[in-house]
Amino acid sequence: MAKTLITCDCAGSQRIDSDALAESTGLTVMQPCSALCTTQIDRAAKALNTGDAILCCTQEERVFTELAEELGQPSAPLLDLRDRAGWSDDPRDKLPKMSALATEALLEAPAEKTIDVGSEGLCLILGRGPAALEAAAQLKDHLSVTLLIEDSMTEADDNLPELRGYDLISGKLRRAKGALGQFEVVIDALRQVDPRGRGPLTWTDPRDGARSQCDLILDLRGDTPLFPAHEKREGYLRADPAHPPAVAAAVLAASHLVGTFEQPLYVRTEPLLCAHSRAGQTGCTACLDLCPTGAITPDGDHVTVDPMICAGCGACSSACPSGAISYDAPPVDFTMRRVQTLARAYLEANGEAPRLLVHDDHGAEMIRLAARHGRGLPADVIPMHLPALAAFGHAEALAALAAGFADVSLLLGPKADRDAIEAQIALARAIAGDARMMLIDTPDPDALTDLLYDGTAPTPVAQPVRPMGSRRQIARQAARALQPEAQVLPLPQGAPYGAVLVDKGACTLCLSCVSLCPSGALGDNPDLPQLRFQEDACLQCGLCEHICPEDAISLKPQLDLTDAALSQRVLNEEEPFPCVECGTLFGVKSTVEKITDKLRSHSMFADDAKLRMIQMCDDCRINAQYHSTNNPMTGNERPRPRTTDDYLSKRRDH
Repeated sequence: MAKTLITCDCAGSQRIDSDALAESTGLTVMQPCSALCTTQIDRAAKALNTGDAILCCTQEERVFTELAEELGQPSAPLLDLRDRAGWSDDPRDKLPKMSALATEALLEAPAEKTIDVGSEGLCLILGRGPAALEAAAQLKDHLSVTLLIEDSMTEADDNLPELRGYDLISGKLRRAKGALGQFEVVIDALRQVDPRGRGPLTWTDPRDGARSQCDLILDLRGDTPLFPAHEKREGYLRADPAHPPAVAAAVLAASHLVGTFEQPLYVRTEPLLCAHSRAGQTGCTACLDLCPTGAITPDGDHVTVDPMICAGCGACSSACPSGAISYDAPPVDFTMRRVQTLARAYLEANGEAPRLLVHDDHGAEMIRLAARHGRGLPADVIPMHLPALAAFGHAEALAALAAGFADVSLLLGPKADRDAIEAQIALARAIAGDARMMLIDTPDPDALTDLLYDGTAPTPVAQPVRPMGSRRQIARQAARALQPEAQVLPLPQGAPYGAVLVDKGACTLCLSCVSLCPSGALGDNPDLPQLRFQEDACLQCGLCEHICPEDAISLKPQLDLTDAALSQRVLNEEEPFPCVECGTLFGVKSTVEKITDKLRSHSMFADDAKLRMIQMCDDCRINAQYHSTNNPMTGNERPRPRTTDDYLSKRRDH
């Protein structure tokens, strides 16, 4: 069923050519109304009852959501044409941009994957002084509160409240781990209130290593946070006890953390693809180095992600060389489709040289402010919202440029992981060119629009392509489209593409590197002593470099765009050694000869027959060893079985 786009010119403040938009998108586009959210809301009600409409307004989302609930209908998709396209000082035609945004809105986003997290309201408050005591008093009617005082014994005794509306303990928090609904804490010098007897309350004797669980932690110590990137740890609330408004906000937030919550599953993992380690040797640590919350930890030869700690920044997905971790909210392939759809729809509507602006929630607000109070976005700048900016890595950027975008800009927000984004930008620039990638870091909407209006985009790719496959495959195909004349592109250190270099003089062809290579980039030849290499499969994880006993291997980050990278080539080879007994080829000639020369002077190999065994294949060596006079496998002669004649003969002798 064809979708119907309900448009609104917002009291005549923007121009929408409904007929042209319908022709370019294939949608049924109604003639614009002027007050869809107020006097003409009956059109929205009719569209909701029809169930096949897209409402062209996001500012009044609350109004349309409440209307859908009143009508008993599901909410309709919302499309913001006004702030992102219509409100702009650019005199150029807005139709290509509106067509691109409307076509993208037709893509059906995959359902979000979540897990349920339960919180019974077990709250641990950390702190000292009036702020912590007051917070405990405020929360005791809403949560099951335990206040941990880390003051000295005298100070703690002075602060002991005699009311028993919550639990009071004293001690030193040694360790805390977990997230909302599943925190685990270890407390040393734990003392609990002894409620018995007359007079002031007293403490029990201290004990170390006390373990407990809680659903949320309210940290009012004013000290070092308990967790890295603590603001992203669900269930961990922290405030400066000397700042009453911050404490009040934290207390209010804590009071609502009771019940069942949906925790998004931000990433998807494929452990078999992981190149973290093999045989106890560490290789790739890209995701471990980037994860701000510590949600990723080693787990044998691969890594594991704790979904309760993962905050969904997306940096691991962009940096993973093998695809063992990929962003899933939304999935990587959906982001690729969005990018390609925006470019295709813009170009098919007779637009030229579009520019892509990738932003998060903070960037969306800047675009809204720029549209209402400033110049708005240029007509050739297409904004694309992502919940996690760091999930847009070099592969996504290259896909956008190959699809027809002239350049790609990333608008940093305060919550963006700058280091991870900059690394991906540097990699994309090395492949596509500096002029095609830009990082915008400004909180000023006017500065943003000035930068976009003043910028000059490079010429886009002549023949747009829309590659498919994994992120690595898309990146390689896009690079070939962007650099049709290039053969090998040098890349920065840490890039997930590159060559393996072998010092032939040091390499003994022991093939330890082959057995550990997680991607199969290194291989051998079962018939000849050869070390073979396929560059497009190499992850540059470093396992081969670390395991080589001769230090004969080094890595060279680069992107080989020729067909040679898609097939195996020989890195090192030697002449095989023929068995001196049967002539079967085995081993490496230089290695066998070197071992023979070294052992010739050894006392255990003074006999030429023993040296000769070194030059035999496995079968001949075993055969020779078995028939040798001093065969260590030879035992004493087997005793002859005793018979009746033996017993009778012994009796006759007596």
